[in-house]
Amino acid sequence: MNIKHLNWFLLIITTINLGISSMANAKSAYDFNFDSIEGGIIPLSDFTGNVILLVNTASKCGFTNQYEGLQSLWDEFKSDGLVVIGVPSNDFGGQEPGTNVQIKNFCEVNFNINFPMTAKAIVKGNGAHPFYKWANDELGWRARPKWNFHKYLIGRDGSLQGSFSSMVSTESSKLRNKITQLLKNKI
Repeated sequence: MNIKHLNWFLLIITTINLGISSMANAKSAYDFNFDSIEGGIIPLSDFTGNVILLVNTASKCGFTNQYEGLQSLWDEFKSDGLVVIGVPSNDFGGQEPGTNVQIKNFCEVNFNINFPMTAKAIVKGNGAHPFYKWANDELGWRARPKWNFHKYLIGRDGSLQGSFSSMVSTESSKLRNKITQLLKNKI
């Protein structure tokens, strides 16, 4: 291996190690930020003390009607401390092909969405957003998103409290009971 290749190899290893160590240093969901669909940043730490339902979404999916339920949860429980955050992703079936502007418009026009939305993000694989890598490390591979509208529930202390597949609707007693339970726990 010549010196040029060795330098590239060391740079790659260092970059990988920095990425791994930054995730390893994360103690809670509050350690992560997302780009906002409107521009700017959404620090999850802005929601310290709230219960967060973080959902990867898509506009052209068989589960897209779950937007309606997400908005209903937000409307029903936001005064109690629930924050719903949509994370548009094109990772499953290419079902979120639009731009951030198109996605935002679709959500507002079709579902009257007014809960926070992130910019389009990668939620699986090596390029996944750091939150999703951390969630995978915390809860294991069974809890990682396998399709659109996968839900993570985060407690008031920033800890992951559950993972719900796309098949778990927003009307599910399993999800709603867990949200209600976490909302009762005051910090």
